[in-house]
Parts: sequence; structure tokens; C-alpha cells
Amino acid sequence: QVQLVESGGGLVQAGGSLRLSCAASGRTFSLFVMGWFRQAPGKEREFVAAINWRSGGGISYADSVKGRFTISRDNAKNTVYLQMNSLKPEDTAVYYCAARSDSYVYTTPAKYDYWGQGTQVTVSS
Repeated sequence: QVQLVESGGGLVQAGGSLRLSCAASGRTFSLFVMGWFRQAPGKEREFVAAINWRSGGGISYADSVKGRFTISRDNAKNTVYLQMNSLKPEDTAVYYCAARSDSYVYTTPAKYDYWGQGTQVTVSS
């Protein structure tokens, strides 16, 4: 069993920054990939970024966040981070941390085995 807990969400002005954290516990030795997804009201959950948990490589970003968001991990702390800069109103969503017990970096929510409860990010114009 794996548990994921997100933190760091909040309300910011457009152009501002936030840093999200996702702490993993339980059978973290079985994890290979950690990812971030987001879901706005009335919309489908969409991929944001992912990283290979063990190597720190295999990084992938959605085109909409490239150059603005950075994903990283600290295995010693069992934590993955999402640094979000130059935030836009369209970034407003609930952000979810997710994990896979396999090494391929998927961009589809259905491929992930574990999910956090989400943290709200609101960007005002």
C-alpha cells in the first residue's frame, strides 16, 4: 500500500509562483514513476508532469507548462515537488499527485496506481 499527500496549494496572482509537495509513505520501494495531474471544474483530469522516482530522469511535461513548471524529487524525503512559475488563470485546478509501480512515464491518469486527495491552486487575473 502507498499513501500520497499533497501540500502547497493556495491563491496567487497571475505571474506568481507556488511550490507543490507530495509526500509518499508505505511501500515506496515499489514505486517507479511519480506524476502530477490537474483537474479544473467540469473538465477532464489532465497530465502536468512526471519523473522517474528512482533515477530522477525520464522527465516529461505537458506542452502547456513547459518552461514554467519544474518537477523534481528527493528520495531521502520520499517527496516529489512541482515548482510552478509564471502562473496563469488557466492553471487554476485541483492538483493531484500520482504514482506508478512501473518504470514507464505515462501521461494518462488510468495508468497510475496511487493518488493523493489533491490540493487547490487558484490563480487570479
